[in-house]
Amino acid sequence: MYEKKIAELMNQLDDERARSESAEQQLDEMKKLLSDHQKSKQQQEMENSTSQKALAEITQRYEKKIAELNQQLEDEHARFADIEEQMGLAKELLSDHKKSIQIQGQKEIDELRVELQEIHQLHGATVNELLLLKTKYQELLIEKTTIKDELHVVRQTLLVEEKQRKAFEIELVSIKKLVPESEDGYEDKRSYMKEDIAKGSSACGTPLGLHKSNQSRENFLGQRNTIAKICEEVGLQKILALLTSGDLDVQIHAVKVVANLAAEDVNQEKIVEEGGLDSLLMLLRSSQNATILRVASGAIANLAMNELNQGLIVSKGGAQLLANTASKTEDPQTLRMVAGAIANLCGNEKLHVMLREDGGIKALLGMVRSGNIDVISQIARGLANFAKCESRGICQGHRSGRSLLMEDGVLTWLIANCNTASASTRRHIELALCHLAQNEDNAGDFISSGGVKELSRISVESTREDIRNLAKKTLKLSLAFQAEMHAE
Repeated sequence: MYEKKIAELMNQLDDERARSESAEQQLDEMKKLLSDHQKSKQQQEMENSTSQKALAEITQRYEKKIAELNQQLEDEHARFADIEEQMGLAKELLSDHKKSIQIQGQKEIDELRVELQEIHQLHGATVNELLLLKTKYQELLIEKTTIKDELHVVRQTLLVEEKQRKAFEIELVSIKKLVPESEDGYEDKRSYMKEDIAKGSSACGTPLGLHKSNQSRENFLGQRNTIAKICEEVGLQKILALLTSGDLDVQIHAVKVVANLAAEDVNQEKIVEEGGLDSLLMLLRSSQNATILRVASGAIANLAMNELNQGLIVSKGGAQLLANTASKTEDPQTLRMVAGAIANLCGNEKLHVMLREDGGIKALLGMVRSGNIDVISQIARGLANFAKCESRGICQGHRSGRSLLMEDGVLTWLIANCNTASASTRRHIELALCHLAQNEDNAGDFISSGGVKELSRISVESTREDIRNLAKKTLKLSLAFQAEMHAE
């Protein structure tokens, strides 16, 4: 805009100069004309005096014109000076504006350069991230392909296993009628451990049920042979697999078969090796079915006849599971199974501490609430096993101190039930008291609770001669008991 204005002013200045030059030229012409006229006038003065007046008028007119032209020239000079001044200001403003524009432009250029550099860095980072994402995407594609292949293999395996499971269930249907429906088929088939009272043993086991008639036992033996034959044909592994069947009826029959098989020593090792013990413990942990809990407890009781299995059962939390099962059921048959299993575990001195810590002893005493004769008999058997193992340990010199049973109120219960009507229960209680009394560290508890009096009575009134002799021997060897008896 300034340059355009300057150009206009320059054009005006040129026009004024041209006009000024034209006026000066006219002035020179007028001067020349005047000079010529004056000469002519002087020459004509004498010739024509009348022309002087006209010449004076012409001279005056031309002088006036010259004055006007001079004034115009001065005005033009003034205007030219003003234009030059404006041009100077315009050039100065234009220079300042250019400098400002240059400074502002340089600043903007620097800012743009910084932004461009940041954009370049961001672009580099974005490119690197994109490459990394592409790499991860490729890895994910490979992993997806691998997982897809593995999933396909798993699906195929599951299909095969499902077919096998259905085949197992079909096979099991064929043996359901041959499996004993009553608990007698697996509960009463054998003693958990043989007794030998004559040798001073408390017996680690007695039959969980009443003795059968010869005809019933023959029927039972026939059923067991049938089950053994079916097991050989079907295979133990297939039968154990049915313990996890989704069909409750199939699961119940499978656990009954396993319980029957577990009654035989020759089968116990195979059952444990094939994961049968883990499956039975799983059933105790998760099943809510009363029949399954009852039969699984009976199967574990059978497996607990083996010392190696006893250690496995306790180490896998079996004692605690048995105690939990006892606490959540009132069924006498289930409690009898649980009490029998714990009673067998009580026959292993190495497990006493863990058994007590896992609540096994409290569970035994807790099951007294059922009032069932068979349950109480198994409770008494377990306490007798426990006391006998402690007594043996003291005699062999690797056990000392007060009995663990003293801290759970066992002695009080034994003394209170010493005269029970059940001959089996009474025999176990009498044996338990005799063995506990052999530990000198228990003497104080016996004296304070009236146990010495019961020992004295057992030594005279027990129906078993070997128990009477054991009680007499125990009383005779204890100075504390002798002093208590004399004091009475």
